[in-house]
Amino acid sequence: MNYLYCPAGNYEDFASGRVIHGAKGIPNFPVRLIAEIFGRAMAASPKKDHLVVYDPCCGGAYSLAIIGFFYGSSIEKIYGSDISEDMIECARKNLELLTYEGLDRRRSELQKLYEEFGKDSHRDAIGSVETLRRRLGKEIASEVFVADCTKALPDIKPDIIITDIPYGNLVYWGGEGEINAMMESLYNIAGDGTILAVCMDKSQKITSDKWQRTAKQNIGKRRFEILCKKQL
Repeated sequence: MNYLYCPAGNYEDFASGRVIHGAKGIPNFPVRLIAEIFGRAMAASPKKDHLVVYDPCCGGAYSLAIIGFFYGSSIEKIYGSDISEDMIECARKNLELLTYEGLDRRRSELQKLYEEFGKDSHRDAIGSVETLRRRLGKEIASEVFVADCTKALPDIKPDIIITDIPYGNLVYWGGEGEINAMMESLYNIAGDGTILAVCMDKSQKITSDKWQRTAKQNIGKRRFEILCKKQL
């Protein structure tokens, strides 16, 4: 894959479970790939700043946190939703890291763990907090909520929707319907210029006639597509 927006580098400070919280049942998504897909979505968007970003299958909001640290200067607010209340609690903690208070809280947690157990991993994570603080730049507002994305969603009018559709051995659809039911729900809350970036298993297919695909790319077991809202 030719990376256009996220150069090669050491991104261990952003690894799941280091500073950004991981959780059982949340698949790992490569940091560089998350940043690249969002970069391509942003390039396709007619709006370049004060962006409202939404992930309707956010899980623990690991991807949204990465996006916040990489593109925070262009983002006004981040929304995340998931059908699982347990995932939403993790998502809330991760999106709180996009504030200085949240980073301070996480640093205190890691400091206590280091004092209690003396592990190098906790010491290294404390250093990573400072890296994330420098990367943050400005605080980002966020909101998370429980929702089945195949049904009616709040009318939040996101500028960019980005999501990794449930698939594989760890995560499956928890609501009724399938991928195109989600596409219908997202169409109903999208504005005229909304860009949708969807990552999925290669076996999954989007057949909705309300979204127009502008780009696609296979990478490993995944495929991602960039789509814009059709004017019907």
